[in-house]
Amino acid sequence: MSISALRNQNSLDKLLQQVQKDDKPNTEKKSYVDERLWKPQVDKAGNGYAVLRFLPAPEGEELPWVRVWNHAFQGPTGQWFIENSLTTLNQKDPISEYNSQLWNSGVESDKEIARKQKRKLSYYANIYVVEDTMNPENNGKVMLYKFGKKIFDKLMEAMQPEFPDESPINPFDFWEGANFKLKCRNGDGGYRTYEPSSFEETSTLSGDDEALEKVWQSQHSHKEIVEPKNFKSYSELKAKLYKVLALDGSQHAPTTTAEDDDAAMDFTPKFKERTAPTQSEAPSPTYDEALPSTGSTDDDDDLDFFKSLADD
Repeated sequence: MSISALRNQNSLDKLLQQVQKDDKPNTEKKSYVDERLWKPQVDKAGNGYAVLRFLPAPEGEELPWVRVWNHAFQGPTGQWFIENSLTTLNQKDPISEYNSQLWNSGVESDKEIARKQKRKLSYYANIYVVEDTMNPENNGKVMLYKFGKKIFDKLMEAMQPEFPDESPINPFDFWEGANFKLKCRNGDGGYRTYEPSSFEETSTLSGDDEALEKVWQSQHSHKEIVEPKNFKSYSELKAKLYKVLALDGSQHAPTTTAEDDDAAMDFTPKFKERTAPTQSEAPSPTYDEALPSTGSTDDDDDLDFFKSLADD
């Protein structure tokens, strides 16, 4: 840098402008929107419609979806606990341990707390947006779709139909898959329901192999979603849990977990068995199973609602 350039750069006016800039409070609200994610939008009546195509597993990955467990609840301090659960990575999680201990205490008030703090299951899958009526600029894009168990059940029903007059389809197939007509509306209790959603007849996404290749190469990695960097450590989660619930470190302190050691605590949707277990073979109910049903709602909508409250 020349002396003349330094003279212009090191002016008093510029220094004062920088000081004023540093002292000015940052009122800009951070945006945590992931541009890769597609989310259904609804009209004023609470109705939403879109046509999607679920895509095959990304190159180098085995499954066309990935699952993530998380917790979202508000403590007596008014603070929110919204974090991914380490059980996603098959690791011990302090919140699951704490909930298991509450549930096993035999005290109904403890069970009620465990119900409110139960973990929720979300899925991520790549989709091709065929038609987005509310946001047509998304048409033709490859995006990630985050959804809950109700939508996942629709996928399982397509692969394993319940009635003999229905043929199984692979909804994630380019050539013999099918478009998914996503329909949502407000159901009983004000919850959003996706029950009217259904698959169309099987069809090829595109007869042009070059176009299909482009779609496939545009998919987003599922493995990145469950990388350890996206999860807080056990000690970090435990410290936050104690802060949100105002625990002193001795009251109901997490010890061991039933979720990690007991198969009955695993609520991953599985392919239907041909024979149903007898009543004597059925596992004892756990705090996750004891929650009242919310009808046809998608659990991921609940998580988004909790996040919006926390942001406010």
